[in-house]
Amino acid sequence: MNSDLNRLQPYPFQRINELKAGITPSADKALVSLAIGEPKHPTPAVILNTLYDNLSGIANYPLTKGSAELRLAIATWLIKRFHLPQDSLDINTQIVPVNGTREALFAFAQAVIDRTHNAKVLMPNPFYQIYEGATLLAGAEPIYLPCRAENGFNPDFDAVDDQTWNDCQLIYLCSPGNPTGAVIGVEQMKQLLQLAEKHDFIIASDECYSEIYPDENNPPVGLLEVAAAIGNVDYKRCVVFHSLSKRSNAPGLRSGFIAGDAKILTKFLLYRTYHGCAMPPPTQAASIAAWNDEQHVIDNREQYRQKFVAVLDILSPIMDVKQPDASFYLWAGTEINDETFTREIYAQQHLNVVPGSYLSREVNGLNPGENRIRLALVATLDECIEAANRIKQYINH
Repeated sequence: MNSDLNRLQPYPFQRINELKAGITPSADKALVSLAIGEPKHPTPAVILNTLYDNLSGIANYPLTKGSAELRLAIATWLIKRFHLPQDSLDINTQIVPVNGTREALFAFAQAVIDRTHNAKVLMPNPFYQIYEGATLLAGAEPIYLPCRAENGFNPDFDAVDDQTWNDCQLIYLCSPGNPTGAVIGVEQMKQLLQLAEKHDFIIASDECYSEIYPDENNPPVGLLEVAAAIGNVDYKRCVVFHSLSKRSNAPGLRSGFIAGDAKILTKFLLYRTYHGCAMPPPTQAASIAAWNDEQHVIDNREQYRQKFVAVLDILSPIMDVKQPDASFYLWAGTEINDETFTREIYAQQHLNVVPGSYLSREVNGLNPGENRIRLALVATLDECIEAANRIKQYINH
């Protein structure tokens, strides 16, 4: 067996199940879950209908790099959404469709890390655990960058020493962040691009929450957008990951893409050809329809806005919680231990949340997720309001 498997930590939801073991929750309340970040809004008809209409495509082997039509739809969306130069994306070399960003974020590290050197992979802390697992199984050392309130819940790149940057082969970004909802700004993104140029590492920007934001006139900035703005129109050392799971309420479609540096993606495509993970033709057809339609995304954002307004109206007076820059998460502070909060609110209120310390790692005696919980506002508006009232009852009890 691969000995690196022994380095993997239990997934947060496995730990939560163990935390709640033996607890019988209040029988007078139906379960409400704000734990798993799985969108519950209906999948748009344009996606479902196109999927049904193209089921005959399962009779054909798909290309690993997807159809030209899909890559064109992705490029068209990227250019329009992030104000990229019209001719800056070659659909043959700079876009690779993937079966959801989770799979691609993991596979990417396996393809780009050179384990014969003292490889380090930097990542935000708290973080999406796939970054850590991908790093460990690629034979590299994870370096956790704390995301605390004093830095707007974003990493402080100034706190990283030159030797660590020299050893860095890859940095994972998550903007908007999971679980914090923080967006990395233009100046900080420019700083990271300059560091990548100086120290020769790859920036992998996980932007799967980029289409869920509160201000319709102020969408989150993206890595390729900033790179192009400073003249890096080849997107050297830059790759971005996008998904239809959150944008289009289609987590089961398992459809996304990676785009950016042609040299990197040529090697990544080679890796994927051997990996055997081409997107099925019906999924490709449904994905084209999704990337070509923006109205359902606008409608989706409005639903989340309504939930944030309603939930924050209930919770803001009683706990440390604020509207995030983007995403559908609340990163709420607790006055007691986050494990205790999670266990007791499940027992007393039949409500599932995620303890922040399970999404983070302790570094130098500090776990930046400690005494915080993640609330995913993915349930219906009524359920989210019910959940907020249960939290209020628990805190005021």
